[in-house]
Amino acid sequence: MDWSDRIGRRVKLRDLHILLAVAEQGSMTKASAKLAISHPVVSKTISELEQTLGVKLFERNSQGVELTSYGQALLKCGVNVFDEMRQGLKQIEFLTDPSSGDLAVGCPEIINAGIMPAITEQFLRQRPGVQLRIIHADTALMQFEQLRERKVELLIGRMPRPFVQDDLASEQLLDEPYVAVGGIHSRWARRRRIELSELLEESWVLPSPDSVPGLQIAELFRAGGLKRPRVSVLTLSVQLTTTLIATGGFVGILPSSVAQLSAQRVGLKVLPVNVPALRYSVAIITLKNRTPGPLARLFIDSARAVAKSITAVPTRRR
Repeated sequence: MDWSDRIGRRVKLRDLHILLAVAEQGSMTKASAKLAISHPVVSKTISELEQTLGVKLFERNSQGVELTSYGQALLKCGVNVFDEMRQGLKQIEFLTDPSSGDLAVGCPEIINAGIMPAITEQFLRQRPGVQLRIIHADTALMQFEQLRERKVELLIGRMPRPFVQDDLASEQLLDEPYVAVGGIHSRWARRRRIELSELLEESWVLPSPDSVPGLQIAELFRAGGLKRPRVSVLTLSVQLTTTLIATGGFVGILPSSVAQLSAQRVGLKVLPVNVPALRYSVAIITLKNRTPGPLARLFIDSARAVAKSITAVPTRRR
């Protein structure tokens, strides 16, 4: 297949745009309505693409159309082309007015309760005119669809182990310990040393034992030779967890960065407990073979700076 004769001069961005619309709608009629062009134009465009490439891109049926394997390959290429174009336009917009633009970042709630406010503050100090959109995505549950669909530029969250997503890249920001926490005015707050076993009869707020963090925390107690304590409140809500602990009537376990960065804001105290050394990894996750936008690169730089500034909470060794 000669590129200049068959492809370069004959396949246009408009053709790929129509292909994307037909694939998304599953129907040429629906695609024509969405694009506000006539059905014959859509049909002719797809037919000419198939003739140019010498392969069938869609299977026609009574419900509409469905991509063939050839169509899926071209669709993936088209998505990448338009994504790179969007990134290029963002680059031009940034060069024209570096103080403006928008950036979408995905992360789970625990990141919002930990390092995200600090990253946001540092990033917006540099680019106060940018609109930053924070979108929920639970990376621990392998929720990467928003990144793959280009709804977010990057994800920040717990890095699954092993990380085997062939189309994604990860960069570790933090590899931190878990810490025990209580309220700043609780009866434990002034103790200089506490054994984890001393807290077993307290009212605990912990994640459900069948969740990813719940399984990790259960392993933490096992590593210390202890049974998992009776839990008063089971929740994955970090806001509820920190609010209850801050009352002084509950204790819990959190990643150290969440405990440190939430301590002053909500009234927590990192307790001097020798917690078994299990680690909580936080990473930046991006698409491979995709050019990050200028705002995404600045945000990543801010995330690295914040992560570097966070020191691990020292634990008392036995």
